Amino acid sequence: MKLLKTIFMTLLLLFLLILSTAAPIALIGVAFYVAGFWLSHQKSKGRIYFKKPWILLTAGVLSTFVLVGTFADAAESQASSKQDVKIDKQAAQEKDKVDDTAKAALAKKAAVEKAKADEKAKAEAESKKQAEEKEKAEAEAKKQAEAKQKAEAEAKAEQQANTNALIAALGLEKVTVGRVVDGDTIQTSDGRKIRFVGVNTPESTTRHETYGKEASDYTKSRLTGKQIWIQKDVSNTDRYGRQLRIIWLAVPSDDLNEKEIRAKMFNAELVLNGYAEPSTYPPDVKYSDYFVKFAREAREQNKGLWAYGPNGTTKGDLDPKTSAQKPAQSKPAASQPAKSPSAGTSTASKPAATAPAPSTQTEIFANCTELRVKYPNGVPSTHPAYQAKMDRDKDNYACER
Repeated sequence: MKLLKTIFMTLLLLFLLILSTAAPIALIGVAFYVAGFWLSHQKSKGRIYFKKPWILLTAGVLSTFVLVGTFADAAESQASSKQDVKIDKQAAQEKDKVDDTAKAALAKKAAVEKAKADEKAKAEAESKKQAEEKEKAEAEAKKQAEAKQKAEAEAKAEQQANTNALIAALGLEKVTVGRVVDGDTIQTSDGRKIRFVGVNTPESTTRHETYGKEASDYTKSRLTGKQIWIQKDVSNTDRYGRQLRIIWLAVPSDDLNEKEIRAKMFNAELVLNGYAEPSTYPPDVKYSDYFVKFAREAREQNKGLWAYGPNGTTKGDLDPKTSAQKPAQSKPAASQPAKSPSAGTSTASKPAATAPAPSTQTEIFANCTELRVKYPNGVPSTHPAYQAKMDRDKDNYACER
């Protein structure tokens, strides 16, 4: 339809040009028609410079005919009068067609614009709805997160309060291990020496016992620089001024629960893994039964120091029981008191009373280090230098190596 319209208008233009040859002044009307033709063509492309180009088209046609009719010869005027009527009729028809086309184009354009407007409004409404839903979801999530955070904080505070109460009830103290002295002795970061209660690892400092270095290395690997909890049994310190303590790696919920002891107590860990023997010194006996049980388990499995024999490698509760007092001959001769020189060789005929009486010839040493300078292997309870405080294992023999 648009092509036919263009063809028609082009033919009409040619016709007007031909017609204007009869009266050149009619080119004015042709000019109007050309302007209307161009505006109509631009309008069909969507570029509207003049809403009603048909007016110019009509004016161009009419003015062309009028000018031709006015200035043409009378004969031509009569001849062309019918033609003018016909052209007017055609122009009117063309006008109607142009009007119909313009109306149809406007209606189509209006429909397209309305559809676009509806689509845009729908999209905006959907976007707004999604934004509101997102905002609502974020608000709900934030509310839930705050509620969860609050609940966690309250639970954490309650747990901490319960832990603090448990720590106080169990008499626990938190300390940091500064260094490890040997398998059963440590020094805290504030300088206190701690001796583990109820256990005895082989010696690895002043003297060396089998498996002592392994026990010391194990304690170093587990405790050096760590924060631990220490607990007093009954005694506060030993005769060397070391604090006697149970070592907990974590706060136990029940310090007499065997499962907790196995999992969290380092004293028990040493015994369970064969690095220490149970060594009980009353009145610190709270965990002695557990330690003996754990030691028997380790011994049955030949763990650690128990691989060297049924008595382990150091003194402990599982060693064979000995008599209350050891004769002087049970230790090397070097530990015996020094004898006075005699003129004869029959020293055996001298009565025992010739030995210095403890009440008159007691030798006093400040500690085992001083005593071993004179008696390297220690002294029995019958010796004038014997002091109960130096008999750590209560076997009636002080400062033995």
